[in-house]
Amino acid sequence: MIFSDFINQIEKLQKKQLGGLTSQFKLAPKLRARFSEELIKSKQPKKAAVLALFYPDSNNQTRFLLTERASYNGAHSSQISFPGGKFDHSDNNLQTTALRETYEEVGIASETIQIIRQTSNAYIPPSNFLVAPFIGVSSKTPLFTPNDEVAGIIEVLLADLLDDSNVASVEMETSYMKNIEVPCFKLNDYIVWGATAMMLSEIKDLFK
Repeated sequence: MIFSDFINQIEKLQKKQLGGLTSQFKLAPKLRARFSEELIKSKQPKKAAVLALFYPDSNNQTRFLLTERASYNGAHSSQISFPGGKFDHSDNNLQTTALRETYEEVGIASETIQIIRQTSNAYIPPSNFLVAPFIGVSSKTPLFTPNDEVAGIIEVLLADLLDDSNVASVEMETSYMKNIEVPCFKLNDYIVWGATAMMLSEIKDLFK
C-alpha cells in the first residue's frame, strides 16, 4: 500500500468498529481459552502496552515495525513482537508506556509519532500480562537504534499482512503447550504467532 493511501485511511481507521476477540482469535491456538473480563481481572494481571508503528519506506510503501526479542531465560525469549513493555508508575497512561518503550527499545522519539487509536487489549496467560496495543504512524522512515533487548529489526510491508496467503499453521512447542498446531503469520521469513499474531489479526481486519 502506498503511504499516501495509508494516510488517507486514518480517519476511517479511527472510526471503524474493532473486531475484538473475534478478530484476535482467528490467530489464536485452538487450546487457548477465551478468558472473560471478570476472570482476567481476578488474576490481577500486570499492565503493558505495545506500539504497531506504520511508516513509509524508501519506495513510499507502507511498512510496520516488528522486533525479534533477545534470547533470555523467560517466557517470551527470542519471540517476534511489537516494541513495548511493562507499565511504569512514572507513565501517565498506557499510551505513554507504548511510546516510552518504543523509544527505549528502537530509538524512535515520541514526538515523531502520531497515535491513531488503541485496539483491543490482549491477555497473555503465561506471563499474566494484559497488553494494550496502540496504532501509530510516523511520516518519515525511522532511523532505528535498537537496545540490548532487541536482537533484530523487522520491517514488514502492510501489503504482506493483508495478503491471506501469509496466514499459515505450524507445529510448535511453547512454555505451556507441547507439539501443538498454532496459526501464524509468515512475514519476512519469520513465524509470528501468539499474542502478537492475535493483535495483528485485529489490525488486519481493521484495514480490510
